[in-house]
Amino acid sequence: MNYIYSAVSSEKKFFGNSDPVQLSEKYGTPLYVYNENILRSRCRDLKGLISYSNFTVNFSPKANGNLELLKIVRSEGLRVDAMSPGEIYVNKMAGFKPEEILFISNNVGEDEFRYAINAGVKISVDSVSQLEMYGKINPGGKIAFRVNPGFGAGHHEKVTTAGQNTKFGIEMSSIPEVKRILKEYNLKLIGINQHIGSLFMEGGAYLQSTGNILSIAKQFEDLEFIDLGGGFGIPYRKQANQARLDLKILGNKLSELIHTFVSEYGKTIEFKIEPGRYIVAESGILLGKVYATKMNYDIKYIGTDLGFNVLVRPVMYDSHHDIEIYRKNGTPSIKEESVRIVGNICETGDIIAKDRMLPEIFEEDILGVLDSGAYGYSMSSNYNNRLRPAEVLIQADGNPRLIRRRDTLDDIVRNFII
Repeated sequence: MNYIYSAVSSEKKFFGNSDPVQLSEKYGTPLYVYNENILRSRCRDLKGLISYSNFTVNFSPKANGNLELLKIVRSEGLRVDAMSPGEIYVNKMAGFKPEEILFISNNVGEDEFRYAINAGVKISVDSVSQLEMYGKINPGGKIAFRVNPGFGAGHHEKVTTAGQNTKFGIEMSSIPEVKRILKEYNLKLIGINQHIGSLFMEGGAYLQSTGNILSIAKQFEDLEFIDLGGGFGIPYRKQANQARLDLKILGNKLSELIHTFVSEYGKTIEFKIEPGRYIVAESGILLGKVYATKMNYDIKYIGTDLGFNVLVRPVMYDSHHDIEIYRKNGTPSIKEESVRIVGNICETGDIIAKDRMLPEIFEEDILGVLDSGAYGYSMSSNYNNRLRPAEVLIQADGNPRLIRRRDTLDDIVRNFII
């Protein structure tokens, strides 16, 4: 096999004892491939973020909820969040204990609250009205709530999850109402949490939001935990040598804030963070096959099986993913050209990479979409009745293992009532 354009995956030895063409031939395309060693390394990055003894990293499985990946995350000593009963269910299947799961609810019904209560997990509410709903269902219970610190951060407005133009959290002016409901229903407040947004590459906003949530925490006695949220970014433009988020600088400044707070609060309270993307994004490469090339009005199109049913981030968020090229034969690419890499979905917006300068691409080439381990499979769909892809894990020993089979046509019609 000829690695035509593959500096990133080659440096990481991403595919272990296999190669992307072999994997594509064995498991078909599209195909999500994950690297266990990279996944474990990212878990350890964040476990060592701050110098504080009572510190917990909660993985957010909305980024990637594959059962086998969750097991690896748990084996690294991380705990876990959940956004739905489904995530609670899968988290428990992966071996997480109820007390290791934090259900961060958002606009849910009584049935979901009851499911979480019966499951024995920690619960956080997102609004004053939801706090009251919870109080009526479970008077005397334990609860946390999500703070909106008044500003947010993120790579796109759709993933900025705090501030004055987002649905999330309880604004600081509503704290008196929170206290009233806690008292009325005899609820024990065990924690407060926040999440300002996704994919920050500078720590300033995160540190500012930490200061805000700590000021709110001082208004409540005997909290068990404070969750500072996630959103830690990764460099999606590795081929352009984009710098990484400096965790050392961020961690040192966070440590200072936390130690100062704890000394004033008088209790070695648990501090949590809730990363998703940082843990899994770089551990995943999405493989697809080139089936057509053509010129349309001076634009070169590369037609692949990588429709946005497989990876929706570029369409939904205008997200960038670096592209690699792998070729079974030894034919070289003798020129670079500007191309649009498109999928097989019946929409003009079905574009994976727009006007990208790449070595010449031919039919039958295998393309690798880098850093697709987060919000890739978890946001995939059967749009156009396409089949969702298989998932393969490159284990620590370098050998591949199938961890989710590809959809079949029977899966598409399984829930129809005929």
